[in-house]
Amino acid sequence: MSLIVRLLSTGRCGWLASVVVLSAAGLAVAAEPIIIGHTCTNLDQVPPYWIAQAKNLIRLSYGHTSHGSQIVTGITTLNNVLGCSCSSCSSPGCPTCTYGFCDDYYFYKYGGSNPVAPPGVLSFWDYKPEGASDLGNPNRTQWEVATRAMLQDPRYVNRNLVMWSWCGQADTTPENIQLYLNLMRGLEISYPNVTFVYMTGHLNGSGVEGNLNQRNNQIRAHCLAYNCVLFDFADIESYDPDGNYFLPLYADDGCNYSGGNWATQWCAAHPGSDLCASCSCAHSQPLNCNLKGRAFWWMMARVAGWDGTAHGDFDQDLDVDSADFALFSACLAGPQVPPAPAQSPPTVEQCLTVFDTNADGDVDLADFRAFQAAFTGSAG
Repeated sequence: MSLIVRLLSTGRCGWLASVVVLSAAGLAVAAEPIIIGHTCTNLDQVPPYWIAQAKNLIRLSYGHTSHGSQIVTGITTLNNVLGCSCSSCSSPGCPTCTYGFCDDYYFYKYGGSNPVAPPGVLSFWDYKPEGASDLGNPNRTQWEVATRAMLQDPRYVNRNLVMWSWCGQADTTPENIQLYLNLMRGLEISYPNVTFVYMTGHLNGSGVEGNLNQRNNQIRAHCLAYNCVLFDFADIESYDPDGNYFLPLYADDGCNYSGGNWATQWCAAHPGSDLCASCSCAHSQPLNCNLKGRAFWWMMARVAGWDGTAHGDFDQDLDVDSADFALFSACLAGPQVPPAPAQSPPTVEQCLTVFDTNADGDVDLADFRAFQAAFTGSAG
């Protein structure tokens, strides 16, 4: 238990893999688990290159009911905040959206005139696959049957990431959670080129000592042991953006806790923040949905191959300092000129991954301005 708590409190989001291997589907297979929690919501730290890679590489299917819709609400609101129109795969502005996504399920099911996700847009099947609603509805196993049926259907074999969420059913017995973990592990073995995203269950006000938290820790422990990808729904609901921790204060899915509502309190203290952008967030507050939407895109970048290194932090020491600037200088070549470092490191790929902040294939003065903005000096 102490190991889980310590890892969830880490200052760097997720676990950095010392080795990144690509599966046959082109997605990263982490040498360590990828845990997406409350420290994974600042998209300014995610290189645009890896967001672009995620949109081009990942083709996902997401089965959920109302609580799970919070992620979809969050990524939709993010586009709205950015003034980006991507309501369908045929929306003309969709390919220009930094976080563009659309549902092209009916193109694969029926073909014909149904639109397909264009290049540069994430193919996101919402409320799919058919045959189950979430991880506990109509029962605790039908989602696995539906997943196998989808992945074995020749029309749908291009799906390479599958997510299912809970809607209250995670507060159950250890045996039922073990059933979930066993079924997920079986899918991973049967379909090694597909990424299966685990989830914890939403908070219910029962606190650190409650059964739900014990069952969520059971899921976390499994993901640590088997190097899984985990979207830690509960962890995101346990903290405000300043890092204040509300699970010991009996926080629930609506962000209520023993001292009020942490989401409304934070937004009252930060008027005008994009994190508080209005939306219809099922069972909860807009801040909760907006944080989950941002965590979703962080996860997409990690699955696409990003190692979690923030803009400019080449040596991954949690600061952007003069050592990183020396490597930036080696990559700097000007607009529309690929980096050509005199020696390695850095490699050309490393130059683009860490320093090409606008993902335009070069390292130029626009990237230097972003590097200046990220510069912190040595953390000691």
